[in-house]
Amino acid sequence: MTPDPDPLVTFGRWLADAEESEPNDPNAMTLATSTKDGFPSARMVLLKGHDARGFVFYTNLSSRKAHELSDNPRCALLFHWKSRRRQVRVEGTVSQVSDDEADAYFHSRPHISRVGAWASKQSQPLAGRFELEARVAKFTALYPASVPRPPFWSGFRVEPAAIELWEDRPFRLHMRYRYEQSGDGWSVGELYP
Repeated sequence: MTPDPDPLVTFGRWLADAEESEPNDPNAMTLATSTKDGFPSARMVLLKGHDARGFVFYTNLSSRKAHELSDNPRCALLFHWKSRRRQVRVEGTVSQVSDDEADAYFHSRPHISRVGAWASKQSQPLAGRFELEARVAKFTALYPASVPRPPFWSGFRVEPAAIELWEDRPFRLHMRYRYEQSGDGWSVGELYP
């Protein structure tokens, strides 16, 4: 593979390939954050948008990940497409998306998912499943048709400072290219596997 000057072009192509072959959630990515004291944590989230400005996901702003991003606005993402034998690593800084962008995505979600955003106290202790089901029933009754976006729910954009593309090759002689932001573009170098 000859590296494209823009890693986001290759990312878009690889994501489209994964959408054809991955059995579930080709847009799944590991999000790694850390506390202000440097304790790391990672979890799977779903990519909901990407463009030249970065990679977007949504969450409850009371969640652990949101608190960690508030304390330390740097993170890493990892996409792994096993069926394609490819992965993409992203390192960057985060910022909250605009209210208009969060509203637009929120209103594109199914009704029950919008209700669920109100019902879930994400990352907080849950006494039992009945408690969650009762909250879903409460907010379903409160919002039978139109569901407004909760003030505690929004999205984050990861602006990449570095992107690494990895593709499997025979005999563990894998292809690896690391891109780093350089002015208005990217510098790229190949890495040993």
